[in-house]
Amino acid sequence: MKASTRSEFGSRESRRLRRQGFVPGVVYANGEEARPFQVPERDARAVLSEGHALFDLDIEGVGAVPVVVKEQQRHPVRGDLEHLDLNEVKLDEAIQAEVPVEVEGAEDAPGTKEGGVLEHITREVTVEALPTEIPDRIVVDVSQMDINDTIQLSMVTPPQGATFVADDLEEVTIATLTPPRLEKELEEIEEEAALVGEEGEEIPEGEEIPEGEEIPEGEEAPAEAEGEGGEPGEGDSGEEG
Repeated sequence: MKASTRSEFGSRESRRLRRQGFVPGVVYANGEEARPFQVPERDARAVLSEGHALFDLDIEGVGAVPVVVKEQQRHPVRGDLEHLDLNEVKLDEAIQAEVPVEVEGAEDAPGTKEGGVLEHITREVTVEALPTEIPDRIVVDVSQMDINDTIQLSMVTPPQGATFVADDLEEVTIATLTPPRLEKELEEIEEEAALVGEEGEEIPEGEEIPEGEEIPEGEEAPAEAEGEGGEPGEGDSGEEG
C-alpha cells in the first residue's frame, strides 16, 4: 500500500482529505514516534478487501515497512473507510492478531439435511504467530455435523506455526446445529405469550365492553354519555318553556 506523509491534523483536515478521496491514518511502532500518513481510499479498500493479515506500507520518503491492521474506523451508515490505524511489526517476533472464522460444508452436513439449523457463533478469533504466519482466515469444516452437535475452538486445528489465544478454548463455540423443533417451540411459546398478554389486558377507563362480551365480576359497565337518552345535559332544565 503506497501512502504519503501528512503534517496537518484535526477533524476538519480529516474531512477535507476524505472529500479529496484520501483516508487519513497512523502507523505505530514500539518505542518509536507514531507516523501519520494519508492513502488513496481506493488503494486502501483494494488492499483491505484482500483480507491479508500482513502487508507492506510504503510511505513516500520513508520506505516500506511490514504492518498489520490495528483498527479500521468506518462510517456507521455508508460503511466508508474514514481512518486507518496500523501497527508496524518485526518479522522475527510473534504477534497477536484477530483473524476471521469461516465455516464450510454446511449444506452437506447430515443434520442440515434432516432439517436442523446450523448457527455460526464465533466469527473472529485471536491468533498468535510470527507476522508472516498469521493466516488470512480460519476455515472450519462443518460438513460432518449431526443435529445437536457443537464445534468448540478446542476441536479446531490451528494453522502451522500459529496458536489460538483464549482463556478456555472449550468455552469458545464456533458453530452449533440445533433441531428444527426448537425453532417451532420458540414460535409456539411466543404465540402463547402474546395470547396471554391479550387476555390479561384491562379495558381502559371510559371504554365500552365490546358487544357480546361479559363484564368481569366485580366491575360495572361504563356509564353512558350524558345527553344521550339519559339525564339532561348541563344547562338543560328538563322543563318546557
